[in-house]
Amino acid sequence: MSHALVIPSKTDIALRASPIEPSWIIEGNPVASNAVLSRSNDNTALTIVWECTEGTFDWTYDIDETIHFLEGSVVIESEGMPATRFGPGDVLFFRCGAKARWTIEKKIRKLAFCRTPAPPLLGLALKAVARVSRLLPRLSASERRQPAW
Repeated sequence: MSHALVIPSKTDIALRASPIEPSWIIEGNPVASNAVLSRSNDNTALTIVWECTEGTFDWTYDIDETIHFLEGSVVIESEGMPATRFGPGDVLFFRCGAKARWTIEKKIRKLAFCRTPAPPLLGLALKAVARVSRLLPRLSASERRQPAW
């Protein structure tokens, strides 16, 4: 992966096999593939393109994932969310720990933004720092560049 500050990519690239855990498959023979488009320097976030053929399977999320559906049709149900059909242009967010049942009606292709959540104590510390920084006065760009002496 590149450490460039800006990384262009396309979603219509060739994908590699990314099999679904066989014990998660409920019906059919869904075949999944993906490609990583970008990865953060600290490896806590990545963007992938993922596609899968028809079938039904359960999925457990060990990351936070925001999905933008590019093609196809899928019905997804999860605790607190009734079975809902998603297709091109729809966006869906799963928190780490979510479980969902996917029923792919027509081969889907999605863009996924994945993030590994910070450990709970680190997450609390980051929230505290953000809160304190919002309370501090903001310096203009010219104030920040002036020497302190």
